[in-house]
Amino acid sequence: MKTIKTSGKSFGLAALLSVTAFASAEAHVTFLDREAKQESTILATLQVPHGCDGKATTEVRVKLPEGFVFAKPQPKAGWELEVIKGDYQKTYDNHGDKVKTGAIEVRWKNGNLSDDFYDTFVIQGKVSGVDAGTSLAFPVTQMCGDTVQTWDQVPKEGGDAHGMKSPAPLLKVVAGEDHGHDHDDMAGMDMTAMSGASAPAGDTAKAGDLEISGGFAKAMLPGQPVGGGFFTVKNNSQTDDRLVSVSSPAAGEVQIHEMVTKDNVMRMRQLKDGIAIAAGETVKLEPGNLHLMFQKVKTPFKQGDTVPVTLTFEKAGKVDLVLQVLSAQGK
Repeated sequence: MKTIKTSGKSFGLAALLSVTAFASAEAHVTFLDREAKQESTILATLQVPHGCDGKATTEVRVKLPEGFVFAKPQPKAGWELEVIKGDYQKTYDNHGDKVKTGAIEVRWKNGNLSDDFYDTFVIQGKVSGVDAGTSLAFPVTQMCGDTVQTWDQVPKEGGDAHGMKSPAPLLKVVAGEDHGHDHDDMAGMDMTAMSGASAPAGDTAKAGDLEISGGFAKAMLPGQPVGGGFFTVKNNSQTDDRLVSVSSPAAGEVQIHEMVTKDNVMRMRQLKDGIAIAAGETVKLEPGNLHLMFQKVKTPFKQGDTVPVTLTFEKAGKVDLVLQVLSAQGK
């Protein structure tokens, strides 16, 4: 019997087929959920069932249609993330703010998804200003090294995508019952502690000459496995230090990330060497810049929850913190 090995574990072919049979039923890239209500914030989950002619997938590009706005992609471990921003055709309301620009394309890059496996790529966004019955097309480019597969064919109005060789994933918009309820994607925290013991949420944490304050994050959507954290570290000593790792029992892994925007392209990458905290300097983790990324969150963070976190500094050592989860708007 053929055996496939990954991460030190072996799976028989029969067991693998039982997990992936649903993905192989369709050879093209599709949405896990193919309907979305008007004026709702959703997790648009793309299914990639195979590589390109047996080759591993190394990049996935998704163009976002007009009417899918305020998009935020979910990072994936081992992949670089780019978000290309541009102008919307219309102006959209985001909690009272008039928004004319946002993400128009998302790219997961430099990954390695074997043809033997199936995976999903998730983008949170809001379906807004779209009539019920409309189908939104999300053209996808799947790259496997120097081999490229495009999924961009869109049927004419009233037509059927069945029979098309390379159909674009479609999201059908249906009438919504609640247009006023909206969500966002991260989680919030006020961070405090003395070394070796957790301090009450909302206080300033100290580790040697380091002060950690201003922590926050935003509530997550139900079922979303990724959350984020933000705070400020002030180094009052004359010696440099470094945040080298973060852990939490609420997540399978906590990574330190950097997000940089240049020429309307936002790139996110993991900082495996951590964050330098220079002597006498203050480093701020904030949206759109340095931040924590909680991976494989067991239970989505909800407003009013607390999340225990341990920061490990190169010289100041470990600090246990209690993070207070704020609303999706960070209030």
